[in-house]
Amino acid sequence: MPQLQAQVHILLAKAHQGLGLLEQAAAEARAAADLMIDEDDVEIAVKARQALIAALADSGRLDEAWTESLIMADIISGEVDDQLVGKAYWVIGNVAFLCSKVAEGLHYHELAAATFSPARNLTVWAKFNKASAAMRLAADVADADTLRCIERAELATDVIGGSPNDFLLLKLNRGHWSYLAGESAAAVELLEQICADLETPSPQILGEANLLLGRSYAALGKSAEARQHLLEAADHFEKAGAPQRAEQALEFLTNVA
Repeated sequence: MPQLQAQVHILLAKAHQGLGLLEQAAAEARAAADLMIDEDDVEIAVKARQALIAALADSGRLDEAWTESLIMADIISGEVDDQLVGKAYWVIGNVAFLCSKVAEGLHYHELAAATFSPARNLTVWAKFNKASAAMRLAADVADADTLRCIERAELATDVIGGSPNDFLLLKLNRGHWSYLAGESAAAVELLEQICADLETPSPQILGEANLLLGRSYAALGKSAEARQHLLEAADHFEKAGAPQRAEQALEFLTNVA
């Protein structure tokens, strides 16, 4: 049966992606998606496209990921479970943001928000709002809807609990918001807490926190502190295997007076 074959390919795609074998992951997901083209099982078809989009996006093939996202948007119908529809819109919005299609990213994340319910699954609600806030902030969108996402994620995580990493990411979002809102002193206070955390955050989180700290100190006219944190950000990004983010930190450094 095509559905069973497709499910096997989806599982293989996820396994390959977990091992960092992105080309193989994309190939398996593509096979699953192709098997479902003329089939009626919309749920498996959507899951196949999600796996394909994830593999393409992670490997930097953003144009292809966006093309597949639009195909998935056409596949989605009323027959699909609300949670799956919400996650599909969430994925499409993420790809749009990564492609610098901010208006489309906001649109699809709003569609996702309309399908998720805190009463039905508070954990998914918390994760979505936290992730959506991060995407919006990365696109320099600091409006009332972004603040609402931050507050929802904070409230939900307070209720259900979370890992130390979850709380650090919430604090990072709040610090980013404060910086974009022009409240640089408040941003510094929050971001310094992340950098001083005894749980030793991941290099990626430390990179993001130091990058925002550098920009916040620069906005306050404290050039020495700004340079120090931007250099630390570049170092953490290199350790995290994110050379493009390291380059961005060094670009900000050249603009510090």
